[in-house]
Amino acid sequence: MSTAALPPRRPGLMVDRDHPRYKWVALSNTTLGMLMATVNASIVIISLPAIFRGISLDPLAPGNIGYLLWILMGFLVVTAVLVVTLGRLGDIYGRVRIYNAGFAVFTVGSIALAFDPFTGSGGAMWLILWRVVQGVGAAMLFANSTAILTDAFPPDRRGMAMGINQVAAIAGSFIGLIAGGVLAVIDWRLVFFVSVPFGVIGTIWAYRSLHELGVRHEASIDWWGNLLFAVGLTGLLAAITYGIQPYGGHTMGWTNPWVLTGLIGGVVLLVVFCVVETKVAQPMFSMGLFKIRAFWAGNLAGLLAAIARGGMQFMLIIWLQGIWLPLHGFSFDQTPLWAGIYLLPLTIAFLVSGPVSGALSDRFGARTFATGGLLVVALSFAGFLLLPTDFSYWQFAALLALNGIGSGLFSAPNTTAIMNSVPAEERGAASGMRATFMNSGTSLSIGVFFSLMIVGLANTLPAALKSGLLAHGVPAAAASQAAAVPPVGSLFAAFLGYNPIQALVGEHTLAGLSAADRATLSGQEFFPNLISEPFHHGLVIVFSMAILMSLIGAAASVLRGSRYVHEEATELPAATEVLVGKSNG
Repeated sequence: MSTAALPPRRPGLMVDRDHPRYKWVALSNTTLGMLMATVNASIVIISLPAIFRGISLDPLAPGNIGYLLWILMGFLVVTAVLVVTLGRLGDIYGRVRIYNAGFAVFTVGSIALAFDPFTGSGGAMWLILWRVVQGVGAAMLFANSTAILTDAFPPDRRGMAMGINQVAAIAGSFIGLIAGGVLAVIDWRLVFFVSVPFGVIGTIWAYRSLHELGVRHEASIDWWGNLLFAVGLTGLLAAITYGIQPYGGHTMGWTNPWVLTGLIGGVVLLVVFCVVETKVAQPMFSMGLFKIRAFWAGNLAGLLAAIARGGMQFMLIIWLQGIWLPLHGFSFDQTPLWAGIYLLPLTIAFLVSGPVSGALSDRFGARTFATGGLLVVALSFAGFLLLPTDFSYWQFAALLALNGIGSGLFSAPNTTAIMNSVPAEERGAASGMRATFMNSGTSLSIGVFFSLMIVGLANTLPAALKSGLLAHGVPAAAASQAAAVPPVGSLFAAFLGYNPIQALVGEHTLAGLSAADRATLSGQEFFPNLISEPFHHGLVIVFSMAILMSLIGAAASVLRGSRYVHEEATELPAATEVLVGKSNG
């Protein structure tokens, strides 16, 4: 299958492709696209209680945790699986063409989500289906936005452009938490409908203003590579999703045959995929790019940073919604809104440091900023470890700001260094590969950090739960039965801002207690106090792993070398180019 010739210029375009303002048009439109996609990756996280109430489904009832996980994970899995394919298609058929279609697909998905006509399990399946469609559109945007910017901006201005774009990409995940908290209080459908006007405007604007500036070449579709990658990565991420659910009397499902099949089979298929990609003439995944030190080191650092950042986001939401806010007088139905508000220092610090570090990296290179940023992130994780569960907010806010600064210092320079290091004709594939690592890291963070937290809770929560229930008159048999329930239910209750005691103990048992004990158990402080110590034990495990990932990412960032731009290196004589490649990475 070969590419068609470049399309003729269309009449009535807002800005000519050679106009000096074009790069700013490209930056503003791709930034809107990235912001819209990443806001929707996180806006659902904090809105889940309102969404499940809206479709009349109890997320903590047996069998319903799967719906909860797939409403979260469907979007993330699809974007992780498709971005490489869509980036490669952008190299072949035009990055702008694929990007523009992404805006339209995303908008259609948002409209369908807002008008879910069903309730119960049918309503949940509708949301899962259209979240997948929304994820396809987001993958089109993710895969090609940085490639479009790399085409539009000269090498000495890309850091600034990537800084703004990547600030929008990652800040969107923080802004989504705030927007979800605010909108869910009004109406859960607004959580999805808020994207519609931005999607319509962005689609029309993209089709009218963006141009194909990138290098395109004839190529055939790597069908085997696409199939192996899609099946392998989907199997792996789906297995991780189900691995954190109870199975056969175990607290988690890692012994489930289907989970083991997904894990082992997914890894095997991805290994086969890597072998196949070295054999085909025109692979979807350009394995040769991994010979470029700045490319592989930057992507390794980005993957580890994404896992640590995603895990931190989930843990902080549980900490605020399930423990700290109820202990400070907030009712459970108010906690999503206030959790988003109390996370504002993280967003503000990231918004300030990201563009600054991106612009400075144009002059000084990425290594210092990216490495230093991950070290600052590791320092913030160490600070969270030292906080008591019922912390002083200003200490918490200072650590949030420190983490936001570190993330901002890392993100834009790292992305710029990756995109600068690849040939112009490979930018779409490289952009998709970079987005795959970032989105896969976010998906992996759910499985990795929830598993680590469940391990921590399993060692301490049952005894704390049993003793707490016995102290308030619950019969020994009922208390033992509640303590034997896998801790994943209590963890998701804290994550959603629910009080699970009624479900654990049962209405009949509660009805037989004294009025004082019944009021205490069903009140907003008993469960947060009960879970505080076990949760902190789990936090030690979780944030210790986050520190380790950040430090390994910082080491990878050091290995990238100093500033390296592919087109500048290829203009040098061969002997000089070899020297530059060795010294600059």
